[in-house]
Amino acid sequence: MKKILVPIDYSPNSINALHVAAAIASKNGAVIEMLHVNLAAIYSTPFSEFAAVSKFEGEDRQYDETATVELEKIKMELLSIPEYAKVSVTYRVEDGYLHTSIRNVAKDDEVDLVVMGTKGASGLGEFLLGSNTEKVIRTAPCPVLAVPVNIKEFSPKVVLLPSTLRIDQAGVFSYLAKWEDLFDFEVKVLYLNNPSNLPTDGSAEAQKNRFAEAAGLKKTDVVLTSGTFFEDNAILGAADLCNADMIVMATHQRQGLSHVLFGSITEDTVNHSHIPVLAFPIGWREHN
Repeated sequence: MKKILVPIDYSPNSINALHVAAAIASKNGAVIEMLHVNLAAIYSTPFSEFAAVSKFEGEDRQYDETATVELEKIKMELLSIPEYAKVSVTYRVEDGYLHTSIRNVAKDDEVDLVVMGTKGASGLGEFLLGSNTEKVIRTAPCPVLAVPVNIKEFSPKVVLLPSTLRIDQAGVFSYLAKWEDLFDFEVKVLYLNNPSNLPTDGSAEAQKNRFAEAAGLKKTDVVLTSGTFFEDNAILGAADLCNADMIVMATHQRQGLSHVLFGSITEDTVNHSHIPVLAFPIGWREHN
């Protein structure tokens, strides 16, 4: 992991996520890139042909200058904390929609991880619009760590990994092994609704062991549950039962009609979780 991208909107939630990113970067020497997105620019652009273009350009320059000053201030405050003093931090300001800007910057800068604060979404807002975090999870070209605002320290000791135990899940086991080297946690594998049609004779445990051994995961266990229709609720309940500090989920990043029809268990979990959720795009490989 060489570069971590942290979206910053100056809220306590985003600053909290920055501290989590710093805790990770201080473990492995990764560079943190702070990104502030000027959302106002997307509303001024359509009117530019009817008004003085130079006025909007001037306002955008002033906005960027102010944003840059604030980012520098946030950077210096972070580096003043002794445990983060040696973390390398850069920043940039972009115009556009949040999830689109994050996706483009993450791709262009070869980002390995996005860490962002989340307030979740619920009710009609969740059904119609969702949260910014779930839009990022759906479109990001790399893993995304969603950090609830209540998280003040990040040093996971127990990680819950909901898994189908199908062959396409091997990548998330390998990815977790790298995190295990940093934080030395135990992984609880949650197997729901028997998606791989495994016999109930310890086959799930054996399949988990094959994945873990191939990935180099050292401390793993299987949490078996009965069938459930509300898988996101079962995941959150299992996380509470095993006192998990983080949930890790592999996602297919469904979009368009597929997302409307089937939704995403990962996004539902992120919206309602009180602990960090790490979303891993199936098929993703670190470039380093």
